[in-house]
Amino acid sequence: MLAAMKKVMGDAPLRKGKVTLDIPPLVENGNTVAIEVTVDNPMTGEDYVKAIHVFNEKNPQSNVISVHIGPRAGRAAIATRMRLADSQKVTAVAELSDGTFWSDEADVIVTLAACLETP
Repeated sequence: MLAAMKKVMGDAPLRKGKVTLDIPPLVENGNTVAIEVTVDNPMTGEDYVKAIHVFNEKNPQSNVISVHIGPRAGRAAIATRMRLADSQKVTAVAELSDGTFWSDEADVIVTLAACLETP
């Protein structure tokens, strides 16, 4: 997960705050886990959210989704479903127009893991 995050952020520091990751703490079935990410930031021409990224630590692909948005979106929020291979940490990162990165994370317990890719 850290390598995938470094690919997106480079060496920029990751700050806590502004981002809210809404995901159930206990999931019965890892095949379809609902997530919502919102960012508390203005969406003006000068100050806006450029992208929202979601990462996980145990799936075969750590970068779950990257959504590029801009000031005309009006609201910095995404909602989707993802698969979780096992109980793990999920991290949401918002990239702002000033080059800063903000985050929120959650630990999720998965009762029935999603199928894994085999090499």
